[in-house]
Amino acid sequence: MAGLLLNINYTLFLLVASPWLIWRFFANGKNKRGWHHKLWGLVQPRQSQSNCIWLHAVSVGEVNLLVPVLRELKRQNSEIEFVISTTTETGFDLAQKRFPDTYTFFCPFDLTWAIKNTISRLRPSMLVLAELEVWPNLISTCHQQEIPVVVINGRLSEKSFRGYQKVRWLIQPTFKRIAMISTQNETYRERFIHLGCNSAQVTVTGNVKFDGLEMVRDNPATKKLSDLVDLQPDTPVLVAGSTQLEEDLLAVTAFQELTSEFPELRLILVPRHPERCAALAKQIDHLGLPCILRSELSAANNLADTHVRQSLFRPRPIQQSGAHHELHPIVIVDVIGELGAWWGCASAAYVGGSLGKRGGQNMMEPAAFGIPVSFGPNTVNFKDIVRELLANNAARVITDKLELTQFVEQVLKQPDWANNLGQRAKNTVIQHQGASQRTSTLLCAVLKQLDSPSANSSPQKPNQAA
Repeated sequence: MAGLLLNINYTLFLLVASPWLIWRFFANGKNKRGWHHKLWGLVQPRQSQSNCIWLHAVSVGEVNLLVPVLRELKRQNSEIEFVISTTTETGFDLAQKRFPDTYTFFCPFDLTWAIKNTISRLRPSMLVLAELEVWPNLISTCHQQEIPVVVINGRLSEKSFRGYQKVRWLIQPTFKRIAMISTQNETYRERFIHLGCNSAQVTVTGNVKFDGLEMVRDNPATKKLSDLVDLQPDTPVLVAGSTQLEEDLLAVTAFQELTSEFPELRLILVPRHPERCAALAKQIDHLGLPCILRSELSAANNLADTHVRQSLFRPRPIQQSGAHHELHPIVIVDVIGELGAWWGCASAAYVGGSLGKRGGQNMMEPAAFGIPVSFGPNTVNFKDIVRELLANNAARVITDKLELTQFVEQVLKQPDWANNLGQRAKNTVIQHQGASQRTSTLLCAVLKQLDSPSANSSPQKPNQAA
């Protein structure tokens, strides 16, 4: 009965939202793909009879955290087969890039028929949800078919926790149907228990996002990008990544001011949403500043004439404060999945999504490289790691253009200070690694119980410490 009511409510919502969805479809090309997956569950049937783990990652961040987990899972049990679903198109594209040998599809809407079709075609042994996606029909259907649902890298922000508390009576049965939840820390564990999970159901494994991070700047991916934009080993570079529009303009303004003293300084912008890069390029062009899109560089890189290729990044004359000035073109990255490698090019890093209301983006990637890292004051999504970085004097909080300018200036003028700041950030990351191994061990234990003749209907927690 509950499933029927949910199906009716979801269908009504889709009908009400259909004008908006159609507008997004035609106006900006969003949500064009995967409707046969989303509405009907018509995914590719799986042929193998081996155990299969269905991993669901909402978007880019969750896809990235699957990388070290899958690597550990394959190391611990090479016979497991994997399929990956995502919700967003950017997540789907990145999953195909990160896992080219793994079947990737769009997660079905929480409609009973779509979920049942997906399950019957994939025949998963387990469903793994990255961080948390509470879809009652999905979890209930898996429970009915004795497919354990496991949440990995679980997190419940204070805001989400308060929201769930208000409907605890409604959501508690769904939480109880989850076989196992591995959380990032003890605070999240206590919140899950408060919402109705029993203590044996929830264990702390740590934050997987600390694992799988590239820590060597001279890695092939970073080297390739560095060559692409003609960076020399001593070229000063500000990378502003996962940014919103106000943060892009903040970085551009700071870059303008700094180039009078540091003419070789380069700026690389990696906006959170690549689809707005073309508009950003026009906006920067209207400011009278040179810029170039990353997508235009692949063709340029194929040019046989090295001098022609390098000319793209030579300083260009502009007029600033009534005087003539030269500025290297700003590189705007409109390609998905490259930010991690771009951080390796940075002399100084600004991590976006932290000035507005988004709650911050992943600052662990630049920290792992040992780069002096900065971000805005709103970092609720990464509250724990930010608290540690600041306690270790390993990062700088930026509130405006002046502070970003001063931070980058200090990095460039005081290399010893910058190196020490970056090394403290890197050490903070190292202290927290190992969660992917613990998470994979947990998943393998659940699978082993399924294969055991004496398996209990509810998997028990293995002895794992964070």
